[in-house]
Amino acid sequence: MFKTLFAALLALCAAAALAAGVEINKADQALLDSVKGIGPSLSAKMIAERKKAPFKNWDDLIERVQGVGPGNAARFSAAGLTVNDMPYR
Repeated sequence: MFKTLFAALLALCAAAALAAGVEINKADQALLDSVKGIGPSLSAKMIAERKKAPFKNWDDLIERVQGVGPGNAARFSAAGLTVNDMPYR
């Protein structure tokens, strides 16, 4: 019974985390990878660029990270990714 309760609590926490969104300027690589469409290669590029300077907005992200264009930005935003807590326009 304890395992069932623990599993339910863990699932609830995971759902709450995804519902809250993934902030690109704060997320680690594993959290970025959890966004549908972002894999290890793209998340590594995002983190490398973020180390230079935080992303100001979606346009800044699109300009600085190869592989992120307006179409992908819209899909990532729909999957929960935010830049400075803002969804893609």
